[in-house]
Amino acid sequence: MSLRYDTVSFLSDYGLDDEFVGVVHSVLRGHAPGVVVVDITHGIPAHDVRAGSLALARSVPYLCPGVVLAVVDPGVGGERRSIAVEVGGGQSVLVGPDNGLLAPAVAMVGGADRAVSLTDTDHHLDSPGTTFDGRDVFAPVAAHICNGVDLADLGEVLDPGSLVPGVVPVSVQEPDGLHAEVLWVDAFGNVQLNVDPADLPGDRLQVRIGEQVRTAQIVTAFDQVPSGGLGLLVDSAGLVSLVVARASAAVELGIAAGTAVVLADIDSAEAGAAMAVQLGRSRAG
Repeated sequence: MSLRYDTVSFLSDYGLDDEFVGVVHSVLRGHAPGVVVVDITHGIPAHDVRAGSLALARSVPYLCPGVVLAVVDPGVGGERRSIAVEVGGGQSVLVGPDNGLLAPAVAMVGGADRAVSLTDTDHHLDSPGTTFDGRDVFAPVAAHICNGVDLADLGEVLDPGSLVPGVVPVSVQEPDGLHAEVLWVDAFGNVQLNVDPADLPGDRLQVRIGEQVRTAQIVTAFDQVPSGGLGLLVDSAGLVSLVVARASAAVELGIAAGTAVVLADIDSAEAGAAMAVQLGRSRAG
């Protein structure tokens, strides 16, 4: 049987210590022989929907057309919907829980064309429990889609506007600087911020993290960061990252995903500090 889609790209928080990933692979291949499964990552922190949604959004522009199977699902067995979302005029279909995991990736590729709630159990596996929808719902549905089953045959048609949105923080310009947040720390310790390069307030910046104040310069390569210094680099996703040369910026700065960071133009910050000292002296006199 020829496949409509020959690739399933698979992301989860399952890890590799248990059998979960291998079982999902086998269900996919059992229902759609010949399908190629590409593992995006299974290292998403357990239950971290935001981290999974950001990883998927970073990846989706580079994934082969086909089915994207994403499972980070702390609400499994509860009231959240299981969904399939068609994008790109039918080039790809995203399958997973309706908890915000898929929404940023859907937005990255131009929005949803169609969406369904996976309510037709004829396309699911019989299951002894309700805690492994990756195996029992999402994998068989993904395989059926690869085989050519239309979304309308998988369950109730949904208004794409009713899908649960992703929660991605936005940086905000305030009088004291650009207030940002750490989105992600990669395996090398590079610290991705929710900052577009066009929004940087200068070339040499003051970086404030709580009571910690550092100076950073814009660089285009890790080795341009001076020894003991801090750099701001446009990363592979097109966002600004805090980096150091051949070491972990996250360890050096003591920060993690969710940490607040303020970026300010170094000249403006120094001028503001000097003015504050002068005013204080005037009052004291």
